[in-house]
Amino acid sequence: MKNIIIAGATGLIGKEVSRLLIDRGDKVTIFSRSVVKAQNIIPNAENYIEWNSGSTNWYKFLEGMDAVINLSGENVMAKRWTEEHKKNIIISRLATTASFVKAFEYIVNKPKIYISASAVGYYGDSKNTVSENSPPGNDFLAKVVKAWELESERIDKFNVRRINLRIGVVLDKYEGALSKMILPFKLYIGGPLGSGNQWFPWIHISDVAGIFLFSIDDESLKGVVNCCAPNIVTMNEFCKSLGMILKRPSLFRVPEFILKIILGESSDVVLKGAKVIPQKIIEAGYKFKFENVEDALRSILKVYSSYQDVI
Repeated sequence: MKNIIIAGATGLIGKEVSRLLIDRGDKVTIFSRSVVKAQNIIPNAENYIEWNSGSTNWYKFLEGMDAVINLSGENVMAKRWTEEHKKNIIISRLATTASFVKAFEYIVNKPKIYISASAVGYYGDSKNTVSENSPPGNDFLAKVVKAWELESERIDKFNVRRINLRIGVVLDKYEGALSKMILPFKLYIGGPLGSGNQWFPWIHISDVAGIFLFSIDDESLKGVVNCCAPNIVTMNEFCKSLGMILKRPSLFRVPEFILKIILGESSDVVLKGAKVIPQKIIEAGYKFKFENVEDALRSILKVYSSYQDVI
């Protein structure tokens, strides 16, 4: 049984990680701006602490913890990338990370491990295979992730094991990219975004959560870890698989210029991609539940399997 703190637990990944940890008997403390919201979304946690990264009243709860998981950060796709939103994307990640670094300076019994969410956006747009040792890209997201990880590296001076999980596109039925793609396919107007030739580094929600737990338990794992499925596909291949499972065509491509008109600079998130290989987690011995995109989609969309017509 481990004592674990999770900040940003009410999001897609945090909910699943919290559930798995609680189910296996760990004592989970939730740091949240809204305790009531956290209690409603994640029942049965050991404790709920009102958390503001700018305050210090939560420092004492870090004492002697086995792990701290930081999933905080402004939703990248919450709105169009105005200069204000881009500023919030950066500040929300750097400020919360800096607050944990400062807290670690004050507490005596430091947590054994600090795990921070990160993103495969670090690699930018790349046609070549990239691993944890590959250089960063040059676009906005790559610069955000690079700065985010550099801030977290300050944890190292406390001799605390640190892991930055560079997470790919998380597949889930109710939240994230896949949830927004299902309806167009159901209406026979689904298809690839942009050229369709861009890499689509995906991962099933179960494997994301599984890698978080594996990272806590495997004391040899540290540093940057790619968190995406080993069998990466292009956007075209992903949409073809999605259409096949939903018994719908994948014909209606959304042109790049349309996405740029609608989303502005944030369209880079779906128009760019890198061929990311999860080298370190494979070498560490993690066994993926879903290595192939078709198996992952069938698992998530199994509710449709008994219907000839999804509408």
